[in-house]
Amino acid sequence: MTGKSLTGTSFLSISRSLTGRRWVDRLDAAAQREAMTISQVNGLRDSLARVLAGRGVVSADVEHFLEPTLRHLMPDPSVLRDMDKATDRLVAAIQRQEYVAIFGDYDVDGATSAALLALYLTALGLKTRIHIPDRITEGYGPNSPAIRMLKEEGADLLVTVDCGISSHETLGEARRIGLDTIVLDHHLAGETLPDAIAIVNPNRQDDLSGLGKLAACGVVFMTLVALNRRLREQNLFAGHAPPDLMGMLDIVALGTVADVVPLTGLNRAFVRQGLKVMRQRGRAGLAALMDAAGLKEPPEAYHLGFLLGPRINAGGRIGDAALGARLLTTDDPVEAGRIAAELDRLNRERQALEQITLQQAEDMVRAFEAFHGERPVVVAGSAEWHPGVVGLVASRLKDRFRRPAIAIAWDEEKTEGPGIVGGGIGGVGIAGGGIEGVGIVGVGSCRSVAGVDIGRAIKAAADLGLIIKGGGHAMAAGLTLTQDGLAPLQDFLDERLGADIRAGKGRDDILIDAALTSGGLSMDMFNDLARAGPFGQGNAEPLFVLPAHLLTEVIPMGTAHLRLRFRGSDGVTAQGIAFRAQGQPLGDALLARKGRNVHLAGSLQVDRWGGRERVDLRLVDIADPL
Repeated sequence: MTGKSLTGTSFLSISRSLTGRRWVDRLDAAAQREAMTISQVNGLRDSLARVLAGRGVVSADVEHFLEPTLRHLMPDPSVLRDMDKATDRLVAAIQRQEYVAIFGDYDVDGATSAALLALYLTALGLKTRIHIPDRITEGYGPNSPAIRMLKEEGADLLVTVDCGISSHETLGEARRIGLDTIVLDHHLAGETLPDAIAIVNPNRQDDLSGLGKLAACGVVFMTLVALNRRLREQNLFAGHAPPDLMGMLDIVALGTVADVVPLTGLNRAFVRQGLKVMRQRGRAGLAALMDAAGLKEPPEAYHLGFLLGPRINAGGRIGDAALGARLLTTDDPVEAGRIAAELDRLNRERQALEQITLQQAEDMVRAFEAFHGERPVVVAGSAEWHPGVVGLVASRLKDRFRRPAIAIAWDEEKTEGPGIVGGGIGGVGIAGGGIEGVGIVGVGSCRSVAGVDIGRAIKAAADLGLIIKGGGHAMAAGLTLTQDGLAPLQDFLDERLGADIRAGKGRDDILIDAALTSGGLSMDMFNDLARAGPFGQGNAEPLFVLPAHLLTEVIPMGTAHLRLRFRGSDGVTAQGIAFRAQGQPLGDALLARKGRNVHLAGSLQVDRWGGRERVDLRLVDIADPL
């Protein structure tokens, strides 16, 4: 991508920060020239021009990038394989007023995908039923008991959303019992597809749409656009207004951000436009959830990913998996408030559970590596862990150790027969070693680092029979395996991913967009930079360096964070926060350098309190001036 440094030029000559990372100018020489052109031709401030050039934007495309619209970026939905088949079957369902069962995943993308389809179809008078499987009792994806239950209830059509692409046996049974199925998914597909009327998935191998970065909710929205068009063409709205698709973009934005797909192109337009809808607070469920989360300011992509998304996920992780979809489809403010309060409670419970589990996981990994050394992929597991938090724990382990990580919740009540158990520490399964025992089954989550495609590797392991099942995306995956299969799996991952991981190890660079001073942290500048957003995966939040600022205060906040005050050479004092820094190398470095000049690297955030607004630095790294 144009803009990312090709030469690896150090920013401020920092080849090793106080946390061991190199600071690199995001812009190579060509991108720096483009930034100057963008600034001069479009009349933009230098900091914004550098941010744009650092993301591959050229001067001629600035206007479209700063104002992304669906009109400009939305392709014809029919470019997706099987879209016309899916649309034909849905039109028939609408004409016949059929009962449509919607089977979703238990995460935010699944909840938003299911809610979108249900809202649209019920607006046209159809009876719908959303079924979100219980993570513990049903596991991921369609299962035969649920399919039979939906058929017995009278369902005429089954639509799977954010799942189904690997459900060959279950969807085959649906066909046998007379239940038509449409699959709307985005997970990587194998060579053989399940038996369904239509399979709309930009990541099936024969799909040439180029839309493989869509979340499932994006695929569902594209399907509704195609359906809306077909209904208009056939004059089937019967004189009443069609469902408000643009008004549903708040749901699409939430699912897109929460599923951590790249916020580029069409996805970025979904989120930008969806945030505008969400700020109107017209959806009872999202308004109640924002209130429960204490969100008083206009929502941004950050809030979707770190405040709203986790609360909906909490239902699927440790509570009632259907709560999120019910919240998004209700128009009753009282019911919405009740569900939002329950999700908020579950989220607090999840946070406490995650903290305990993470500490255990970190201790396991460090103890294992003290005896056996590092392996390319970090693996930890326990029979005491709740399956609903292993994804969060894997993400934290990935951040802590800067390597791909897998966290596994073993279930001692489920076994696959005798075998060699992946070695253990204190009764937990960690790859390596080898003790005799039964093949206890576990469910795990994987999180990866840039340049290492964990989803494809896990899918390959499943295809080879090393695990029971698994798959996902480049940065995240899920799997089910036996303990005796753990060591072979890690050997496979070491061989398949080891070179990529080793190539990236020690090059955990921080890409810097520009240098600022504390006096430059103004709301005008923040709002100007926000035009390049929303930021997230694929459209990295800008990182700035405040060079040689005096660190005047470092104050603990609770047990995890640190509040900072610092002053630049311009005499202006500003504030910042280092999240989860206490007890970590970053926090130790901050405390040791209080009263000294340091280089501070971080992103910008707005602190709103008591009716005033202030731009703070969200610190990610620190370095000594050379």
